[in-house]
Amino acid sequence: WERSVSGEVKVLAPCIGLYTVGTLLVRRSPLLATVLLALGSTASGWLAHDYIHGRGRWCSLMRGFGGLMNAHSATWWSNKHNLHHARTNEIGVDEDIMSDPFFFLWAPDPANDSRMRRYQHLYLPLVYSILFALWRFNSLRTVVSGRLWKTEGWPIALNYLWMALLLPPAVAVGHVFLAGLISATIVTVTHQSEDLFDGLQHDWVDAQLRSTRNAVTSNPLSEWLWGGMQYQLEHHLFPTMPRYKYRALSPIVRRWAAEAGAEYREDGEWQILCRNLAMLQHVAHQPAVPSAPSSRANTVFSQREAAAWVGGTHVAS
Repeated sequence: WERSVSGEVKVLAPCIGLYTVGTLLVRRSPLLATVLLALGSTASGWLAHDYIHGRGRWCSLMRGFGGLMNAHSATWWSNKHNLHHARTNEIGVDEDIMSDPFFFLWAPDPANDSRMRRYQHLYLPLVYSILFALWRFNSLRTVVSGRLWKTEGWPIALNYLWMALLLPPAVAVGHVFLAGLISATIVTVTHQSEDLFDGLQHDWVDAQLRSTRNAVTSNPLSEWLWGGMQYQLEHHLFPTMPRYKYRALSPIVRRWAAEAGAEYREDGEWQILCRNLAMLQHVAHQPAVPSAPSSRANTVFSQREAAAWVGGTHVAS
C-alpha cells in the first residue's frame, strides 16, 4: 500500500504534460489540442480516483486533484463511489447500474420501459460522451449545496477559469465530451455484463468475483489509457492500493482464485468491449418483463450505511 516517488511521477507526468501541450496548441491546432486535452482529462480522472481511494498525507494533499483538472468534486465522487464498492452490481443500490432510461441492463417492467430501448446499442457513443459533463454538473451541485467553496470550490473554479481564458469554446467543450466518451467506454465494461444481484450478497469477496471482469490490454498505450481499470477486480478487493501496484498483484489474486475454486474473469480489451455491446443489443430486443426489478427500488440505502457496511467511513470512499 505504500506509494513510491517514482510511481507517482510516472502517473502524474503524462497528465501534466498532456494538459500543457494541449493548452499551448489550442490556437495552432485545435483538433489535436482537443484530443490531447481529452486524453489528459481521462488520465487525470483515473488518477483523482486513485487519490480519493488512497490513504496518507500525499493522498490527502492530492484530494482536490480531480477538481483542479476536471472540476469534479471529491465529496460527490466519494459519496457515489462508497455504494458502488460496498454493494457492487446490486440492483436498486449501486448507482453505477442505474443507467435507465438511457441504457437498460435487463429487460424492465413495462411500466419502466422506454421506446428508445431498442436503439440503446446504437446511440451508445452519444450518451457515453456526456459522462464528464454530467459529473461536472453533479459536482457543482454538491459544492453549492454543501457550501464546500473553501475546500473544493477553489480548484473547481480554477479549472473553469483555465477553460474560459485559455481555451476556445470548441476545444473547451470538445475535450470534456471526448474524455467522457473514453472514460465511460472503459469504466462500464468491467461490471455491466457481469452478474447482477437482486438483494444483499453476504459473501462480499464472492460478489466482487462474480460482478467484475478484468481487461487484458495489448500494448503500452492501452495499458496507460485504461488507468488501472483493466485490473478492476484487484482494485475492488484492494481499493486503497496505488494503481501502479495492481499489475504485480494480479497474478497473486489469480493464483488465490484458482486455489479457492473461484472464476477469475478477464477478456482481451476488444473482447470485453464487444461483450458489453452484445449485452446491450440483446437487452434492446428482449420483451418487457412484468414485475422485473426497478434499478432504483432500494435507493433509501444511505451513504452512511454503505460506509458502515464496509467497516468505516473512509474504507471504500
